[in-house]
Amino acid sequence: MTELKRTPLYESAIKSGGKMVPFSGWEMAVQFEGLIKEHKTVRESCGMFDISHMGSLRLIGENVKDKLQYLVPTDLDRLTVGKACYSVLMNNEGGIRDDLIIYDRGDNEVVLVINAACLESDTEWIRSQLEPDIEVIDYKNNGVFLAVQGKDAIDILEKSLDIKFDLPTRFSHQVINIFDDEAFVARTGYTGEDGVEILIPTESGIKLWDKLLENGVAPCGLGCRDTLRLEAGMHLYGSEMDTTTTPYEASLGWIVNAQKPYIGKSILEEQKKNGIDKKLVAITLTKRNIARHDYPVVDGDEIIGKVTSGTWSPSLSIPIALAYVPTELSKVGSKIYVKIRGKLEQATVIKKPFY
Repeated sequence: MTELKRTPLYESAIKSGGKMVPFSGWEMAVQFEGLIKEHKTVRESCGMFDISHMGSLRLIGENVKDKLQYLVPTDLDRLTVGKACYSVLMNNEGGIRDDLIIYDRGDNEVVLVINAACLESDTEWIRSQLEPDIEVIDYKNNGVFLAVQGKDAIDILEKSLDIKFDLPTRFSHQVINIFDDEAFVARTGYTGEDGVEILIPTESGIKLWDKLLENGVAPCGLGCRDTLRLEAGMHLYGSEMDTTTTPYEASLGWIVNAQKPYIGKSILEEQKKNGIDKKLVAITLTKRNIARHDYPVVDGDEIIGKVTSGTWSPSLSIPIALAYVPTELSKVGSKIYVKIRGKLEQATVIKKPFY
């Protein structure tokens, strides 16, 4: 059995009452004071998450965005210095290798943030495609990656650290000093709320965790991170998308450009021309039963789709889910049926986000 890895904030999480569970090869806190309480804290004020299991790469070299362009379907010419964009890594079949955020640092440098489960495969793939022209560096370097999320997040951070961020809009980013260490700060997140993600060396990262605890910021676990992202209609790699699903099927057509060349483009052009058979949709259920991952969407005795993620929404007090359904049933207002523990439950397709 492979030994689970631990982040630099592992001991801090234990001291804060974290209940630890295995996640993508890491031992991570699933909750502290409780999922519902943590969820509502982020929605109403501010919470912090240890996301040090995630990967971050620096790509450095001449015309780095032009070189990276071939790996993603998003038009990187539209990405300007100090800004970021959401995209996906493509394969030759039009499928998704991983989703990621791309940050333009200027001076022929970009930063990528990628999922923990795909870190090794993504890094190997990117290096195989870009080296030796582009230098690919582990930016995290065993440091702390901390997400501080909620409508009060930026205000609390600025007051706690006696600083003023230069982050005028969502998806902006900057490098600043925190506790005399260089920190990469991005106004991005995975909760549907405002806030930042901070990449910082270990010692200062632990100090930052403690400082925020002192100022009343609640530690939050993977449990509420999942309910928050699901309410916001955000995808989870391995659930809503994988190497067999395309951006159009995953309702990510908005990230696809029509002009730039990229791996798998011919498949997406064919889908845009001829249509797709399935599509990811948001659904709400009429009763209290929750449609969980891989529950079947059915038409009579025939399985016609499946649920990818589902939960009880703490904000809305109803069951919500994301599911793949036949394209003809993907319009808002369509009624579908999910089989839950042997019984058919009616669900309605709605517009994302849920919250």
